[in-house]
Amino acid sequence: MGARTFAIGDIHGNLEALDLLLARIAPEKDDTVVFLGDYLDRGTRSKETIERVRSFVDDAPCKAVALRGNHEDIWIECFKEPNAGFLLPRSNGCMDSFRSFTAATPLEEGQPLRAEEFVQYLQVASWFPKDVIDWFESLPLWYEDDHALYVHAGLDGRDAEWKHPKDGRQKPLMWMREKGFYNGYEGKRVVFGHTHTRDLPQELRRYPEACPKESDRVWLRGDLVGIDTGCGRAGVLTAVELPSLRIIDSR
Repeated sequence: MGARTFAIGDIHGNLEALDLLLARIAPEKDDTVVFLGDYLDRGTRSKETIERVRSFVDDAPCKAVALRGNHEDIWIECFKEPNAGFLLPRSNGCMDSFRSFTAATPLEEGQPLRAEEFVQYLQVASWFPKDVIDWFESLPLWYEDDHALYVHAGLDGRDAEWKHPKDGRQKPLMWMREKGFYNGYEGKRVVFGHTHTRDLPQELRRYPEACPKESDRVWLRGDLVGIDTGCGRAGVLTAVELPSLRIIDSR
């Protein structure tokens, strides 16, 4: 069997889905596993999920690469200067990470923090582990092999001109949501997460072989593969195996 690459989408604190998916992948020594970022927020076990990814990267029987997602990127900023615009919306799931890292009872879906917790919560450096921030800062923003380019969100560019990650700005690799990229990119295959597949343009979409034609499954269009299938938001965690495009998920 030739060397394979397994790209894993946004995990968002769902440790159970991650463990299940890794067991199903069962990578061999010549394989590569690429995590596309967004390891925390929304799910109830962000702390343990990060620990699991870190230990897998260090101890896996194969090559393993963890990329930085936009959630890791903004937590780096919040550690230095808390960003209320990111921390306060319940939908971002930051409060779930606070409960996870402080070993408090997980929040129920939609439940906010208690009023007495907010002072500590907004002082991010008082509870968020510095070694985790240091790890976030060390993470690469992209990876490339013979099969594809791997990024969290997309590439820098516009219209029909999209830059290789080494030549473009860093922010779009983690934050980009340009419809022109989804509709018009052509070139080396790019595997990305960040945007839920149901929110990607559907008109030119095709589905991997044997993958049900549902909006919350893997998104394919030309040379693009989107694999954020809503883990941490009542969806599942998905991996794509390259070059075969075999889909493995946690359902």
